[in-house]
Amino acid sequence: MGAKGTETRGKLIDATRGLVEKHGYFGAGLNQIIETSGAPRGSLYFHFPGGKDQLVAAAVAQSGNEITALIDAVAPGDTAAAATSLLAAFGDRLEASDWHQGCPVATVTLDVSAANDTIQAECAAAYRAWEQALRIRLQADGRSDAADLAAAILAMIEGALLLARAQRSREPLERVARTIRTML
Repeated sequence: MGAKGTETRGKLIDATRGLVEKHGYFGAGLNQIIETSGAPRGSLYFHFPGGKDQLVAAAVAQSGNEITALIDAVAPGDTAAAATSLLAAFGDRLEASDWHQGCPVATVTLDVSAANDTIQAECAAAYRAWEQALRIRLQADGRSDAADLAAAILAMIEGALLLARAQRSREPLERVARTIRTML
């Protein structure tokens, strides 16, 4: 694929990420994605012959990779810093989007993962990667309970995001950050 094709594919994925996160799977139609991306209509099925499901799965995978990279940006041995950094980044996303965009995977997970195996697999892969990145850091911290603690920290972060979005406040994120620092 040439540079122009790569650029068009990226525009479609970026548009899908923003629209699905803000409006949910069912609230983001293909016409809206094409309009937002500025990509030609024919490009959608050229790059994503599986249609909307393949496009949303690619958007979830890219979002998942970006969050994993945020966790990985903090060197192993300081899990509290990695979790705090992640919470701050999510808080920044929430505020910048007027509380519409928090976790780039949660909205899709809640919308369709129970009924769509393709998208469910990408959502599960994203969460597994985040949990693994946290577990690796916890193991470097010397924690024998790293697997359980990584799952708990991820659940705390996701819960805090939901509360922050509902309350339109960073306070739940800040409280969870303090709790994680205390736990670790």
